[in-house]
Amino acid sequence: MRIGVDGRKIPEAAKRGPVASFDHGKELGMEGLFFRTVLDISPTLDIGTLKEIKARADELGMYMEAGLGKVNPYATPEAPELRMVGNGDILLGFRRMMEACAAIDCRELWVATANYKPAFVGRFAYDRFRTDVTWAEQLEATARFLKKLSPIARDLGIHLNLETHEEITSFELVRLVEEVGPDTTGIVFDTANVLQRGEHPVWSAKRVAPYVRQTHIKDALIAYDGAVLDFQMRPCGAGVVDFRQILPILAAANPTMNLTIENYESFTDRPRTPPKMVIEIADPKWLEGHPDLTPEEYAAYIEMVQAYGRRIAAGEIMDRATYAAWAQANFHYDETVQYIQQSAAHVRSICEELGLPLEKKAA
Repeated sequence: MRIGVDGRKIPEAAKRGPVASFDHGKELGMEGLFFRTVLDISPTLDIGTLKEIKARADELGMYMEAGLGKVNPYATPEAPELRMVGNGDILLGFRRMMEACAAIDCRELWVATANYKPAFVGRFAYDRFRTDVTWAEQLEATARFLKKLSPIARDLGIHLNLETHEEITSFELVRLVEEVGPDTTGIVFDTANVLQRGEHPVWSAKRVAPYVRQTHIKDALIAYDGAVLDFQMRPCGAGVVDFRQILPILAAANPTMNLTIENYESFTDRPRTPPKMVIEIADPKWLEGHPDLTPEEYAAYIEMVQAYGRRIAAGEIMDRATYAAWAQANFHYDETVQYIQQSAAHVRSICEELGLPLEKKAA
């Protein structure tokens, strides 16, 4: 296993571009970059550009991973670039992206089902709770589209790996992979997103491990705020995710997978007012929307939150509001680098402690 970082969120990614971002990642001690979509690398899918970037990654001894985009037909209208690259034909657009990735031997490709809606707080921020189309209908449409892509993926030796994104459960992802076929589909395990669906990260890891081919390694604060829970990204080791339990599960299932840190973004790179993300953990409509969640896992989740709450109360962990205010004022280049390196160091130390297969750190 190698430890890398998100190619979109590494600081100054847009300013430096992909080639220089690999050099930057190497300087920071990273062993690879994971670009969310190949269009982030080359919006026109220029093969010469893609080969140049891949060649630089190879020269540095770093991995390069990429992705495609959303595969939920009810979400793809929000990403017109997926149609544009196919001259209006979205299936052709995906084929062209997949062929471009195969040409540079990037064959594990990220896909996802929807987008978080920061204009809303609560369940309507997630497409899971849309009222114009049910989530079941969205999952059915996603499966149909993946089945159209499967023959292309099979011919190219590619896996389309569905992320445990904010809106979808690990239960649903496993069913999608098994329905479409694990010969062409897999899972990108985001270690913190599952928290937004009320899932315990360790329990989720056990469910998805047989199909995990890519990762987003991240941590988060989960804390009570009245009747809801707050979700806020934190460096690995500073949130609720127990990597000491999760990493052996992943390593046993796929000892060669890459561990990609997904970091909080610098406010210099992307000025913004971060949305307040909440989990309506006790709301009847929210609970009704999670029929696979068992009482046993729900109880383990609440126990995890309560244990973390005691650390906040003891002053060991900064509360959500204080951290948000600090980040808004201070989270720039240096702080982002520290976040990435702190996260990587936490993951690396656990792997070394437990004797997990980990390649030598980049010089």
